[in-house]
Parts: sequence; structure tokens; C-alpha cells
Amino acid sequence: MVWFYGKGGYICAPKLKTVMPKQKTNSGAKKRFKVTGSGKIKRAKAFKRHLLGRKSKKRKEELAKSTIVHKSDEHRVKMLLGMA
Repeated sequence: MVWFYGKGGYICAPKLKTVMPKQKTNSGAKKRFKVTGSGKIKRAKAFKRHLLGRKSKKRKEELAKSTIVHKSDEHRVKMLLGMA
């Protein structure tokens, strides 16, 4: 038995086995990134939301394609996804 201090004073509770906390995945990152079969991380390109009238058709087509996260940012993204 373990004693805890509560609102009304000390209360007694059975001792529970301590478990390590689970690591949570960042909910914003899991919507923005996908992991490929080889372990690389895919992302969408920026600048495709508004002001599209002044951009050429070719540029908009290229921005619509996904790309791989740069190696220098890969560890940071993996931390958010709970992979590191």
C-alpha cells in the first residue's frame, strides 16, 4: 500500500507497477509526412496554396509532386514521428 496526499488528507492506494510512458507522435507531423519502404520520408512541396495565377503551368505541376525530406532535416522529422 502507498499513501498519497489528496484533498481531504492522506489516502491509501494499492501500489501499481510503474510503466514507462509511451512516446506520442506529433499529430501535425503524421499528417504532413509519409515514410517510404526504404525508410526515407516524403513531404509535399510548398508554395501551392494561393497566388497561383502568376505561376506558370510547369511550375505548378512541379510543385504538385512530392519530394524527399533533406538529410539534414531527416532526424528532426523522425523524432516528431517517433522513429528516432
